[in-house]
Amino acid sequence: MSRSLKKGPYIDERLLKKLTSDKKESKTIVKTWSRACVISPEMVGFTIGVHNGKEFIPVYVTEDMVGHKLGEFSPTTKFGRHGGKMQREQEAKAQTKEAEKAKV
Repeated sequence: MSRSLKKGPYIDERLLKKLTSDKKESKTIVKTWSRACVISPEMVGFTIGVHNGKEFIPVYVTEDMVGHKLGEFSPTTKFGRHGGKMQREQEAKAQTKEAEKAKV
């Protein structure tokens, strides 16, 4: 659910202060833990390191991202793969084909 219009969007003040002190041309990554922070137009052009619980994922902010939250661009879970018996069989076939090509 969105935040009330009376309050306005949540923008982390410390993050905004860090970004205003830096220049857009600098290649430094500003680290933040604030995944709930809404991307504002002042953030466009900066690279922000968004914490996903384990590491900081660099997110380059563009105009299309304004209004979204930082956490949307830093996934917290890593996709393993869809698995099961059929998947293992397909992978085994692919490996045998590669091995045959390498022999030839």
